[in-house]
Amino acid sequence: MSTQAPNEARVIPLRPHAAPPGPGRSGHTPPAPAPREPLWRDLVGDALRRERLAQERTLKDVAETARISMPYLSELERGRKEASSEVLAAAAKALGLGLGDLLSLAQEELVRHSLTRTAQGRTPSPSSARSNGLCLAA
Repeated sequence: MSTQAPNEARVIPLRPHAAPPGPGRSGHTPPAPAPREPLWRDLVGDALRRERLAQERTLKDVAETARISMPYLSELERGRKEASSEVLAAAAKALGLGLGDLLSLAQEELVRHSLTRTAQGRTPSPSSARSNGLCLAA
């Protein structure tokens, strides 16, 4: 039986907390986890934000020009939402870019990330070794 009052809110953690780094039961420190692969929505959002800031435009201005809501554009830039191709095309057009231009900017960031991982001693996957880089179709 619970000791909480019936109307008292309970906090339920969404993710389990990781154990602090350091020696485990065996006495050795486990290797650091590999950095996660970037999500496409993060790469596209970063590209949108970089381009908007490079043009010194406000979120409101770009959202109005693209005819999408300002909160939604903000969510896109922060990588919180997966946008449809129509929304991405509208946001790109509002910034004076084509959809292909926006996706190329995101792909360049993905290649940079891949090169950084390789430079840190991680071996590239067989598919990236075959193509000598990353190729994306828009």
